[in-house]
Amino acid sequence: MPLGERGGWERSESRYCGVETDFTEDVTYLLNFNISTGGFDYVLAPLMNPSYRPSLVEGNGVDTQVLPVSGSDLVLSPSQWSSHVVGKISSWIDLDSEDEVLRMDSETTLKQEIAWATHLSLQACLLPTPKGKSCANYARCVNQILQGLTTLQLWLRVPLVKSDGDSMDDTSEGPNDSWELWNSFRLLCEHDSKLSVALDVLSTLPSETSLGRWMGESVRAAIVSTDSFLTNARGYPCLSKRHQKLIAGFFDHAAQVVISGKPVHNLQKSHDSKTEGTEKHPLRTYLDYVAYLFQKMEPLPEQERIELGYRDFLQAPLQPLMDNLEAQTYETFERDSVKYIQYQRAVEKALVDRVPDEKASELTTVLMVVGAGRGPLVRASLQAAEETGRKLKVYAVEKNPNAVVTLHNLVKMEGWEDIVTIISCDMRFWNAPEQADILVSELLGSFGDNELSPECLDGAQRFLKPDGISIPSSYTSFIQPVTASKLYNDVKAHKDLAHFETAYVVKLHSVAKLAPSQDVFTFTHPNFSTKANNQRYKKLQFNLPSDSGSALVHGFAGYFDSVLYKDVHLGIEPTTATPNMFSWFPIFFPLRKPVEVHPDTPLEVHFWRCCGSSKVWYEWSVSSPTPSPMHNTNGRSYWVGL
Repeated sequence: MPLGERGGWERSESRYCGVETDFTEDVTYLLNFNISTGGFDYVLAPLMNPSYRPSLVEGNGVDTQVLPVSGSDLVLSPSQWSSHVVGKISSWIDLDSEDEVLRMDSETTLKQEIAWATHLSLQACLLPTPKGKSCANYARCVNQILQGLTTLQLWLRVPLVKSDGDSMDDTSEGPNDSWELWNSFRLLCEHDSKLSVALDVLSTLPSETSLGRWMGESVRAAIVSTDSFLTNARGYPCLSKRHQKLIAGFFDHAAQVVISGKPVHNLQKSHDSKTEGTEKHPLRTYLDYVAYLFQKMEPLPEQERIELGYRDFLQAPLQPLMDNLEAQTYETFERDSVKYIQYQRAVEKALVDRVPDEKASELTTVLMVVGAGRGPLVRASLQAAEETGRKLKVYAVEKNPNAVVTLHNLVKMEGWEDIVTIISCDMRFWNAPEQADILVSELLGSFGDNELSPECLDGAQRFLKPDGISIPSSYTSFIQPVTASKLYNDVKAHKDLAHFETAYVVKLHSVAKLAPSQDVFTFTHPNFSTKANNQRYKKLQFNLPSDSGSALVHGFAGYFDSVLYKDVHLGIEPTTATPNMFSWFPIFFPLRKPVEVHPDTPLEVHFWRCCGSSKVWYEWSVSSPTPSPMHNTNGRSYWVGL
């Protein structure tokens, strides 16, 4: 059974706990003991007798040779093999050995075991940790196998180790950072999406920033050794606070847990009334503790639950100027009450600054909502006027004729006919009958300016008084480098250049943020400068924390922060994000070829915002530590239409 129910999680989101076992020919007993009696969800079991070596049986009637596998495929039903067994490839294999016989035996056995696992319809197989510094031949064989797989996933076993960077022993060779081992292996296997990692969690853990890198990698399982458990006051196994946090992180990133090793907590004397008189699994207390860790995790907030399906799902950004939004899109944005509360606060402050208390009853403020949609900003502005006791005249400008129908109905229903004038027109081409005191808009995209707010507001500011107020008054975009293995593989699956040169809106989840975000482009409104130009260029330099170890940059996460008016802000940049707001997911700029970055070498990135007569687009590239190609030259793959 899964690790219990967790508040706010669908059953499909359950996590499972397996157990690593030794080789046995009695697979039926293995499953009965570990699953029916022990309560585990699956076994991580060797498929082949560990004493088997192809070179020892050759010449003894190869044609009649029967592989020493763990029992016939008939001893379990296909669904039992598929659901309850993860195959464990023989740990003795060494495909990069100097010994040619061992190397050839290893290659033969690896291919035989994978063929048997495929025959059994297993979902996954665990590959043993590469031995020694070189793993080129091992990776070559695995890559050959991957080309022929359809459903079987391969998990490469990697110990979770990284020695401290400040170690004085520079002579020590070999992988002191197991991430390097995983990275070289997956690069040799061409970043194949069917190759994942299973981390051996040991009693000591690397630094927090070093562990953070793994959250952007395709970690399928955390294999926790019984030696990693501490003992609580009652003599039961428990994990350190750091181990608990790590396991919770893996649960949150859809990784399973596997218990490995012999019991090291002597609990024979304790009796459980429920298991009295029955054989109790020696590792049951470890499973119970892992289940306890899962169940005590905080329930997901309601909005997070709604957004579960959007996690790491690539979406093309909106084209609000070229396309008219659909009712469903409007409805989603309108549900975001936090955003409109911020807008209302900004309008309230602007009204109070514009009209002193003593003139509140005589002066009428002209407010224009440009891009009014179905009217949420009109409502927020009128609410602000009511709260501050100011008189308001509103022009609601909207180019989408379908939304204008809704606007007319809203105005009629609310009785706003004398206050609100609806204009069905593109704000850039409308000739206003009078100038506005306040110009309100919600044209911001995930990257601030990526839905053409600068171009729209430049076109609309001609009907703003010289001392008029724009809400928002400014906005800034931000980027940060990320490891995002899943996103990279999803882009790569399209097998074309265009998808690597497109920016995607995505609810980032399985990503590792490698350095703090930095600001890119800023736009201020109104901008009455005669030399106003919306083209931009920015060079940025990111440094990884010294204790993080190396990392692979798959692309850049983009955000924005906006000043609506004075101290009222709105944004999604992680350190200053407006709480509980869901109108915007971050944006993701992929790299055609991921870049490996080391803590002692800065990552130098270039971003351009380019403007043409009919479109606006971004170009981006990396110049250090290794130059990348220029992405999206002339907006050949991705642009926003004017």
